[in-house]
Amino acid sequence: MQIYRAGAKPSTKGPSDYFTGTVRVDPLFNPEFPDRVQGATVTFEPLARTAWHTHPLGQTIVITAGVGRVCRWGDTIQEVRAGDCVFFEPNEKHWHGAAPDVAMTHIAIQEVKDGKVVDWLEHVADGDYLG
Repeated sequence: MQIYRAGAKPSTKGPSDYFTGTVRVDPLFNPEFPDRVQGATVTFEPLARTAWHTHPLGQTIVITAGVGRVCRWGDTIQEVRAGDCVFFEPNEKHWHGAAPDVAMTHIAIQEVKDGKVVDWLEHVADGDYLG
């Protein structure tokens, strides 16, 4: 058994290469060989969001607080709220973040494949984010 203590790993700022706006990432658990699953709590301030990205084995996010937005390539923006869960299929191009006027926190869970959990792509334009 392993207990991952809250606050045992420092919070980090979501890097501007992969995020727009103010984002805080709090690691929950990370893969160590041979583990394949990693997770983090991610908090997005209003208007903040990820860049477009994919995950080789998909991603599950569990909204724990606030109101957010999620979108997959070629689809319309969907609003999500605390208690909602979203699964993005493997290699599905998508983004997620806060609503324009409300922060959002989610737990992100993804699996490692060949040492990789994410492929970052271009930023989401303001016009696309606002719909």
